[in-house]
Amino acid sequence: MGVIKSHQHLSKQKIEDQAGQVLAQLQAKKCLPRKWSQLADAIADFLDLGIVWESFEVTPGEVVAAKIYPTTRQIELNNQFQALHRNEGFYQSTLAHEIGHWVLHVNQAEADGLLCQGELLLDAAIDRTVFLCRTVDERAIYQRAKQTQEDWREWQAQYFASCLLMPRFKIEEVRQGRNLLNWSHLNAIQEELGVSKRNLLHRLKDLEFVQESGDRLYPGKNLKSGEPLLAGWHESSVVKSL
Repeated sequence: MGVIKSHQHLSKQKIEDQAGQVLAQLQAKKCLPRKWSQLADAIADFLDLGIVWESFEVTPGEVVAAKIYPTTRQIELNNQFQALHRNEGFYQSTLAHEIGHWVLHVNQAEADGLLCQGELLLDAAIDRTVFLCRTVDERAIYQRAKQTQEDWREWQAQYFASCLLMPRFKIEEVRQGRNLLNWSHLNAIQEELGVSKRNLLHRLKDLEFVQESGDRLYPGKNLKSGEPLLAGWHESSVVKSL
């Protein structure tokens, strides 16, 4: 058995359930942060995943915001990618994505066994060649055809991150007294949850609170009727917010 699990089909419900289990464990141990916007950091600490900043090169044409090395339980954030420094929502979403790789795609017992072996053999370098990485473009993750195992892993990790940072119960909580088709309300929700605007919109569409037609959003079937239209919505405006 290798460190990385073989390809497996995971339904949205299965991924959401696994994210819910992580949150339940945090709650049981009273490790949930006071501010929800710091959730990804709290979960990384709870799972004993280290976070370090490094500057690393990637394959030409690709930009990678982070990597996870299972055999050292370490998440590396790309110090050269400025959005991680200036946008807290993008940082939290990136970290949650890497946690998704750890929960969904890593044989944790195998990884821990290699780590212990490396600790015992002090003169032997731990194998750091096995890692999973996260592409920057969230639109590409959601929109591109999932033709390879890597494509599926990226989509699964990204969906896990959305479910982890924006579970159904939390969305229900933060939307009380707010209009999901009002930009100022969406901005307030985004800041409270500590997520990127694009991820928030993807999650609201997935939960069928809103639906998209052209450049506009309309109420989804799970949103009360009568709420006003959010006019002038453009994907480009969300991208610029990063």
